[in-house]
Amino acid sequence: MNNWPETNASLIRRIKESADEVAWSQFLAIYRPVVLRLAISRGLQHADAEDLTQHVFSSVASAIEKYKPQRDERQFRYWLGRICRNAIVNAITRNPAGRIEFWDNDRLCEEPDQAASDLSAELLRLARVEAIRWAAGEVKPEFTADTWQMFWASSIEGQAVNDVASRMNKSRGAVYIARCRVIQRIKEVLVQSSDLWSEVE
Repeated sequence: MNNWPETNASLIRRIKESADEVAWSQFLAIYRPVVLRLAISRGLQHADAEDLTQHVFSSVASAIEKYKPQRDERQFRYWLGRICRNAIVNAITRNPAGRIEFWDNDRLCEEPDQAASDLSAELLRLARVEAIRWAAGEVKPEFTADTWQMFWASSIEGQAVNDVASRMNKSRGAVYIARCRVIQRIKEVLVQSSDLWSEVE
């Protein structure tokens, strides 16, 4: 058994079974940070964004039974994006006391408009970032500390290959090889674990 999250289609089937805690953990590990960042990027304070995120996933848990996967599994991201968008719009429209009043789950799942499609594209972008972070964490134990450090410094931190090689007393070729090996392994994990890399509709 591997530790990779399943493709969205099978993960969606599994989260429909509310007792599958592993599926919910995998789902939340990728999508919770995405929804939280999305809410904060729309101007919500962190505490309000946390409340909204909790409400979004409560809505997902309530509505997932009604979700009917289409032939194209990417529809799930649009469905989730619609729930996020409606919750964010609702949160921004506060009552006079300044408290957030959330809509009911049926209203959060209403049909999307163009803004929802734009939000879905942003949701996809953020989900990809989270998936890369997750995959990097999964593959890190497979590499030596030096290999990981060369990859991280040159690819993630954007340091010049010459500087990384000099500081670590390695050749430029060693840095390029380390970077290539880690990136290739991350790509393999991502391709095997998720449909987040298919083209947006």
